[in-house]
Amino acid sequence: MTAMRRARPDPDDAPDARRAVDRDPERASADALDAGASAGGLTAPVEDYLKAVYELEFSGEAAATSDIAARLLLSPASVSGMVRRLAAQGLLDHVPYKGVRLTADGRRAALRTLRRHRVLESYLSTVLGMPWDRVHDEAEALEHAASDDLIDRMAAALGDPRFDPHGAPIPTRDGSVDETRHATLLELPVGEAATVMSVSDDDPAMLRYLAELELRPGCTVRVKARAPFDGPIDVSIGDAVRQVGPTLARAVRVAPVP
Repeated sequence: MTAMRRARPDPDDAPDARRAVDRDPERASADALDAGASAGGLTAPVEDYLKAVYELEFSGEAAATSDIAARLLLSPASVSGMVRRLAAQGLLDHVPYKGVRLTADGRRAALRTLRRHRVLESYLSTVLGMPWDRVHDEAEALEHAASDDLIDRMAAALGDPRFDPHGAPIPTRDGSVDETRHATLLELPVGEAATVMSVSDDDPAMLRYLAELELRPGCTVRVKARAPFDGPIDVSIGDAVRQVGPTLARAVRVAPVP
């Protein structure tokens, strides 16, 4: 799933600290690198950076510094300093005039963090019964502390699920992951049926609304009509026909029914 994710803000990016970051971004990025290591061996801010780059470059493009900053709620100056340091560590490659891409080592680290995050979401939802609109933030708080062994045990207890509650693929222990790119509901032609594959977990309120509509991964939908000029879409979900706005339709990924 390529939806935007709300990464845990760096405590150094509070208002007073942000002014310090803008004055000395190199010091801020050095502090992030030197902070206590997570269970994955890298610091939590580094893991957040790598995860953000992975999700941004999933579309096939290099991740721009401005996009990384927006995703992580950090200043561009702070991000530029950290990007240079991660490139020096061999975790990122700089693409001139475009941004950065993960190296092989950076990709492995990003997928390890994504595995922890998505297994935690699945465990919180399936075993503890936590609503799907709350598991993302909880997993963000836990993903840097949970060991790979704990995550493997959680995954085994769940039957090694392939997808998290929102339909995002869960990387395997060896770093394999389903990277199929699905179209959005907004792109589904009128009259065609499709299976919902994933939804964005970016906005808890949106997830609660999707649950009200019963628009979840695995359900079958069909576009009945589409209003012009970016108007609403009439979508059949089961026996009901619902109106879905373009913003919501962009957040739902689907695969055509054969």
